[in-house]
Amino acid sequence: KLASTGTIVLVLAITAAYLPQDQRQQLHVALDPAVTWASAKYKGLEGYLQRLGVPTPHSLPLEPLWAKLEQAASSVRNLLQQHHKNGDEHAQGEAAASCSTEEVAACRLSGKVAHCGCDYASVERLNKDHLFPMLTEVVEQPFFRFFKVNLYCDCPFWPEAGMCFQRDCCVTECEENEIPEAWREQDKLNQQRREQLCEGEAHVDRRMDPGVTSQLSAITGWHGLNNPWVPGDDAGVDYIYVDLRRNPEKYTGYKGEDARRVWAAIYDQSALKEAAAAVAAARDDGNPAAVPREQEVLYRLISGMHTAITTSIVHNFHDEATGTWGPNLPMFKARFGNPGAKSFIENLYFTLLFVLRAVTKAGPALSTFGYNTGQPDADARTEELMKSLVLNDALRKACPAPFDEGLLWRREGSEVLARELQTAFHNITRVMDCVGCEKCKMHGKLNILGIASAMKVLFSVPPPPPGTSTTACADPRLILDRNEVIALINLLAKLSKSVEAIRELSLQLDQHPEL
Repeated sequence: KLASTGTIVLVLAITAAYLPQDQRQQLHVALDPAVTWASAKYKGLEGYLQRLGVPTPHSLPLEPLWAKLEQAASSVRNLLQQHHKNGDEHAQGEAAASCSTEEVAACRLSGKVAHCGCDYASVERLNKDHLFPMLTEVVEQPFFRFFKVNLYCDCPFWPEAGMCFQRDCCVTECEENEIPEAWREQDKLNQQRREQLCEGEAHVDRRMDPGVTSQLSAITGWHGLNNPWVPGDDAGVDYIYVDLRRNPEKYTGYKGEDARRVWAAIYDQSALKEAAAAVAAARDDGNPAAVPREQEVLYRLISGMHTAITTSIVHNFHDEATGTWGPNLPMFKARFGNPGAKSFIENLYFTLLFVLRAVTKAGPALSTFGYNTGQPDADARTEELMKSLVLNDALRKACPAPFDEGLLWRREGSEVLARELQTAFHNITRVMDCVGCEKCKMHGKLNILGIASAMKVLFSVPPPPPGTSTTACADPRLILDRNEVIALINLLAKLSKSVEAIRELSLQLDQHPEL
């Protein structure tokens, strides 16, 4: 066994240089148990012979063999670490040789997206050819244009939250007659039902009876109670409707200490801080992140959302000198055109696949949702587009398993971890109230609700049994309200647009080497 182990390690040392980065990292992890076993066996045998009073025969080649094992294992480890630190030049060189000029962004990334079943190049082609064009039309439909949001609230973390008074920071509210009449009527009915159900409850005891909670959770638009990732404290909150088409995400001029403080408060959550450090350490030494995978997933989702926001700003930037809007290539190069930003783009791809998996898993509910805005033709088109999205053969063939949520929440202590991560996410949600730019706050809340809705779909409902179609029938335990559907699909569209924007800007940057 010792001789076989030595032979295998030597062979792996030779072949490791020709493997993609993710496979080399897996090899690195797999080597350690083999080397540890061989070391223990050698030392155990040596000790056994000494206890018997029998000197280790010089003819027994244990010491030379172990030296070779140590040397080979050390060589492989060094090889893995060196290739990782060099940015995986060998794998990228091979990828660049096989990629067309239309796949420049993905060619700078190699292997599969972390914890997902698709590689970067496939995701980029899938997005460019299918997902991005389809979602662009979906979010133009009336149903997905109107988002219900609370913008006028106090910051719970610091009282002196700054406000941006520039024109581009302001949000244009919808007039009452712009809101679909069916929605206005539903909002009135919901409010009446809340008042009837909660009458007398708050004056005596703020804790609601389980029966009341169950009835409230069935009301479309009652936030929090049927989504564990959303804080359930929106009683008395005043909401407005915003037309997302009239308020696109773009550069607003909101920057400086106030903006940095918001992001610092988000990443300062202990769950995210620990995961960020663990992911960075894993990237340096080639080992898996030393935190629960669920915690790493939450960090990657927030980081991917952050990357999408930055990409939107860079792609739709205001040039004050010319008064025009368009891509800012120098800013794109500064933010994403360096090796240190590679992980941010990787997390964007991860977040896209995570949310795509949530949409496909919720396919039965989304394909039968009541897309009613009072415009029959547009509503029929919306329903048609949503069915095409969740039942799209090209999407399923190109990436049949975007993300496997069945691998999560299996270990002991998962319930405690879930509560800790939910608390962290609730805090992140409340940090959005501290954003001083109205438009930034609105889009931040849209993104956060989209992520919360995706986690609700993937984490609250068990995956179907193996071999069962995820689009066979709707799970009765999954209830999505209108605002969750709007946020989920708009987030997917934003992530898709960001991946496409990075592809386009990467091509433009290559055409301007002087930048």
